[in-house]
Amino acid sequence: MNTRHGTWRGGLRACLARLALRGGLLAAFRLRHPEQVRRVVFVCLGNICRSAYAQRVAGRLGMQAASVGLSTCTGAPSPPSALRAAERCGEDLRAHRATDLRDFEVLPGDLLLAMEVRHARALQRRLAGRDDIQIALLGLWCAPPMPHLHDPYTLSDAYFDQCFERLRQAVHQLHRTLSRGAA
Repeated sequence: MNTRHGTWRGGLRACLARLALRGGLLAAFRLRHPEQVRRVVFVCLGNICRSAYAQRVAGRLGMQAASVGLSTCTGAPSPPSALRAAERCGEDLRAHRATDLRDFEVLPGDLLLAMEVRHARALQRRLAGRDDIQIALLGLWCAPPMPHLHDPYTLSDAYFDQCFERLRQAVHQLHRTLSRGAA
């Protein structure tokens, strides 16, 4: 449980999110218009682990990418555990600094990619009325789909590695999806 989902809470949230996905309750968080995407914006709570790492992977693929947190202090660095996990994956997060959504300009053509269903719903509420952006769950590009990508902050190295591998896989598949959509 701890290696696969981080905690029992992560396992429960993952199970509930998969049930919601199967029941069609997450249809609003699927990518509808890949051809309209100009930039990908990865969103999590603190913008120091998951979204920071996903942004780094996307940048290496040549994607226009940014990352933000829903509840963070702009300027906060990634914690040592995230730095070490990223390094094990061949990435460097030392220069990353968190950005709170309130300090970020959401642009037309942005695809906001949430790590958790509750993050996607918070984005829906905060950005209500914006028809020039899209909100999706990044984990839907995992194989199998993982609509809940639990926060690795303060958790084991094994779960950090599992989480970052899922993020890498999802970003690579998203890149392929967007490349086909732009063609």
